[in-house]
Amino acid sequence: MEPVIIVLIILVVLVFIALIKTIQVIPQASAAIVERFGRYTRTLNAGLNIVVPFIDTIRNRIDLREQVVPFPPQPVITQDNLVVNIDTVIYYQVTDARAATYEVASYIQAIEQLTVTTLRNIIGGMDLERTLTSREEINAALRGVLDEATGKWGIRVNRVELKAIEPPTSIQDSMEKQMRADRDKRAAILTAEGTRQAAILTAEGEKQSQILRAEGEAKAAALRAEGEAQAVRTVFEAIHAGDPDQKLLSYQYLQMLPKIAEGDANKLWIVPSEIGDALKGLSGAMGNLGGLGNLGGGSGNGGSQGIPGQATERREKPSID
Repeated sequence: MEPVIIVLIILVVLVFIALIKTIQVIPQASAAIVERFGRYTRTLNAGLNIVVPFIDTIRNRIDLREQVVPFPPQPVITQDNLVVNIDTVIYYQVTDARAATYEVASYIQAIEQLTVTTLRNIIGGMDLERTLTSREEINAALRGVLDEATGKWGIRVNRVELKAIEPPTSIQDSMEKQMRADRDKRAAILTAEGTRQAAILTAEGEKQSQILRAEGEAKAAALRAEGEAQAVRTVFEAIHAGDPDQKLLSYQYLQMLPKIAEGDANKLWIVPSEIGDALKGLSGAMGNLGGLGNLGGGSGNGGSQGIPGQATERREKPSID
């Protein structure tokens, strides 16, 4: 009985192994390549799959999700013979598991080498300054070449990124000095423009203030002139309204003579020719006043002499001055 039990146990184990090999569970976003006697048979998709045990074998399991592969820095020579180290990152996705398995031995290594050669071709036609400022252009050109070459491998390159572009140390020092000089230049230009703008605004402000001051002075002068003219018109109208005679005008003229002579700077002044007529009229007026005093019989002589004496004093005062 023991040999029978051993055989049964062996059969159970074989059945169990056969069931395991028959049922294949493929995870989501994955695929498996099935070979029968070393030849490709089919591709297993995600889910529960049945295969023939001991005849069908799983050759390769491939992840269909987008993959990210960073490549180490690669030395590249620019058009102006400068060596720069460039780090690249490739985003790719397997679209055909069969082609990725049988069309290329190692698609990761193939993509890396293709990236290096393509990058050297692209950077070789650019100088350093253009290389540093044309990342988008380099990415687009590199992606186009990689996508076209890897299409037959069942791989789609979604994106290529230049992670870092490192020029030589001496070039970096020169670039930093140049950038510092440019910043200093821009700062000096901005300072000069600010000073110029401030001077322009100050000059414009002074100009406006002078214009406003001149306009104010002109208006003030006009108002003063208008006031003086109004005063003259008022005096003139008052004089005409009072209807003064020649004697009153002569007396007022004599009263203004001392005011004309006032001041230390008045060394010489000219008496108008009308002063004689004014004095004559005033003398006649005083004579009449004296005759009336004698007829009245008061202190006649004293009164008649006092008034002419006062007139004589006013007449001689300008001559003394």
